[in-house]
Amino acid sequence: MEKNPIISDDPMIFKMVKRRSTKSMFRCFCFLLLMFMFFSGCLCIGSGTILAGQSLFSNQTIISKDGKFELGFFAPGNASNFYVGIWYKNIPARTVVWVANRNNPIPQSSHSNSRLAMSEGNLYLYANSVTIWAAETSNASEAVILDTGNFVLRNASGIIWQSFDYPTDTWLPGASVGFRGFSNTEMKLISWRNPEDPGIGAYSLGMELNGGSELFINRNGSERRWRSGVWEGGAFPSLSRGSNFLNFTYVSRDDAVYLTYNVYNEGLISRIVIDFLGQLRLLAWSEASQVWILYETQPSNACQQYALCGPNAICDIRNSPTCGCLVGFVPRVRQEWDLFDFSSGCVRTRPLQCASENADFIKVSSIRLPANPESLEIRRRNICRIVCSVNCTCHAYADNGAGGCLLFNGDLLDLERLSSNSSAGGDLYVRMDPVALPGKGNRSFVLPLALAVSITAGILVSCFCLCYLRRKLKSKASHGAHQNLLLLDLNSNGTAYNKHNSVRNGNGQENNNQYELPIFNFSSIVAATNDFSITNKLGEGGFGPVYKGELLNKQFVAVKRLSRRSGQGLEEFRNETELIAKLQHRNLVGILGCCIEKDEKILVYEYMPNKSLDFFLFDATKKEVLDWTRRVHIIEGIAQGLLYLHHYSRLRIVHRDLKASNILLDAEMNPKISDFGMARIFGGNDSQANTKRIVGTYGYMSPEYAMEGLFSVKSDVFAFGVLMLEIISGKKNAGFHGSDCLSLLGHAWNLWEHDRVLELVDPILDVSCSRPLRYIQIGLLCVQDRPADRPLISDVAAMLNNEQTALASPHHPAYTAGRTLANANPRESKVELCSINNMTVSLMEAR
Repeated sequence: MEKNPIISDDPMIFKMVKRRSTKSMFRCFCFLLLMFMFFSGCLCIGSGTILAGQSLFSNQTIISKDGKFELGFFAPGNASNFYVGIWYKNIPARTVVWVANRNNPIPQSSHSNSRLAMSEGNLYLYANSVTIWAAETSNASEAVILDTGNFVLRNASGIIWQSFDYPTDTWLPGASVGFRGFSNTEMKLISWRNPEDPGIGAYSLGMELNGGSELFINRNGSERRWRSGVWEGGAFPSLSRGSNFLNFTYVSRDDAVYLTYNVYNEGLISRIVIDFLGQLRLLAWSEASQVWILYETQPSNACQQYALCGPNAICDIRNSPTCGCLVGFVPRVRQEWDLFDFSSGCVRTRPLQCASENADFIKVSSIRLPANPESLEIRRRNICRIVCSVNCTCHAYADNGAGGCLLFNGDLLDLERLSSNSSAGGDLYVRMDPVALPGKGNRSFVLPLALAVSITAGILVSCFCLCYLRRKLKSKASHGAHQNLLLLDLNSNGTAYNKHNSVRNGNGQENNNQYELPIFNFSSIVAATNDFSITNKLGEGGFGPVYKGELLNKQFVAVKRLSRRSGQGLEEFRNETELIAKLQHRNLVGILGCCIEKDEKILVYEYMPNKSLDFFLFDATKKEVLDWTRRVHIIEGIAQGLLYLHHYSRLRIVHRDLKASNILLDAEMNPKISDFGMARIFGGNDSQANTKRIVGTYGYMSPEYAMEGLFSVKSDVFAFGVLMLEIISGKKNAGFHGSDCLSLLGHAWNLWEHDRVLELVDPILDVSCSRPLRYIQIGLLCVQDRPADRPLISDVAAMLNNEQTALASPHHPAYTAGRTLANANPRESKVELCSINNMTVSLMEAR
């Protein structure tokens, strides 16, 4: 056998070859190990940490230890710019909670050459080797994303920089708002500019160094828009619902003044956001429905707006008008108050006497305490009254909830009347001049005055009683203790509820129905409406006219008088009274009482000074008041009202007549759903119902309801979708005249199919393309032909509240060309193909 000349039989040579081979393999192994370590630092940083010398590139992310949060590069919505941010790892729709380079985005052209690098103890964000953003500490050894959502730089000594100190628009549990360090580094939330631009927006949520334990929303830095009220026992007066599941803590020491919070239920994912419209939102993630649930939003009503009523006045959302002066005060400018401009506030009827130890105080209960930066805390409650009495600038004092009190100097601003059972309310003691107090002052003058008033009052009461008895004896149709509407102003409480009112139906029989509302005399309503004067008439719907009424205390009400020719009978009337009495939501109109006397059926509502949505939306001049921001606010408000009706009220209710004329607008243009005459209650397990009595309004009725009598919550969703498209376009669905006689829905679908959907947007609106496009898509999802394809209103609310929620592609909507209400329903052959009739359909019968 021939030997291989390369292999030697010499054992020494064999050992040398083997040794060299081993060294070569070792060098190769070391090289591969180094390459693996290098690329592991650049391609996959799975530990949630960026070490010194490592980089995070644009196609990479790091994840917190338990997989709760993720950090990386992202582009919001349809924007072309990129940012470094933090979002929830396991929530399907990306929800960004922090942005590093919010005011210095990375252009799309530079995105692929971007990286986040730890270098020389600092953290730098580079794009094409240019520094975009930096967190400079000079001695950090690593950057870590924690399971709290906090991104930190730290070394062996601990954390030396953290994203929690530089929040964007989101406040996470464990983070703080306030001031930290002797340099008073401010931690405050600042809104995004819009859903596609995380740059610094107009609104901020924070504290003030001398503002006590309160949160404030400011616009453009200093314009105050809202405040939380003084923190007391872990709660804020203006965040009552959030305090049920969030535990707020106020910290005040030499080197820090801040508020933080945690969640009572540690498994609940929650966040607090200041959005680009200036709304503070408290949200919690629902694992079951996979959506963010909106627990609370502030400002939640007109009285939540900072100093709405001016100085020395109380705002009470349950009153109309909402503003009223404190006892001993009168409007500063009466003419302005008569025009519902309350900004000038109130002044004292008599000036205070300086340094009087015998000063008197009036107790004002259950209010949000005043905003006053000069408030002074005193630890001994028993001397508060004395200290305030001898201080010329002290106008009031209050219990601070910690065994002491607060002094308020100067005018009393931003007072709100809270409910009597509110644990967040406080008592305020307002300093008064003795002469200005009822029953005090010059006793020699008071006694004869009191005697004269008593005699006069006695005569008036006697006359009134005689007139009342005479009228009652003459009235044959009065079968109960009817409450006079005018007496409502005179604080006649307790007897206003008539539990068993006898009502005659059309057959002359009596029905003993139980109402949980005040029952008013017809004569008193006649007086309040000036005998249903034409000058008091606000409008007329399918069921009858609506009038403006005025009570003795100047409070305005809306009086709906059921027309005898309308299709609404006792059933619809009973429906409306019983339903609205049981519903309480800021986006539903409130009812004050009703009248059932002879053939009259009347409802008394809270007065909405801005009438209804259609008053503005379909008028070429008035619609200019409805800019994009206001239209979005109205859409979201209607969605919240429907969400309450369908899911969160004690009763599951389908409205069945949602339309622009049934959306009323209060003084602040907040939408309120009205007219529940055709609403139906669903049982807990019911999904749909059938009726032969089709009621509703052309243009808003879903196809399955109009043609088959089937209705469900999806029927309301359909009407909501029509409303959305009307609000965005400024055009009526029923009165739209487009090519081929399409309805507004058909026109919108035609534009959608040809990628021209932005032509639907009202031309008077000045808004970027992406926002209306998303809202139009949501509207088209709601008006799809098949009910199963339409989303629930809870899904719609999630789409509206979270711009990151992915949207499905809509299917063909109902009532487009070729299929209209007219040719789909043979029973109604006289319905025009392009009807412009917006009247309510009270009853559809075969002809």
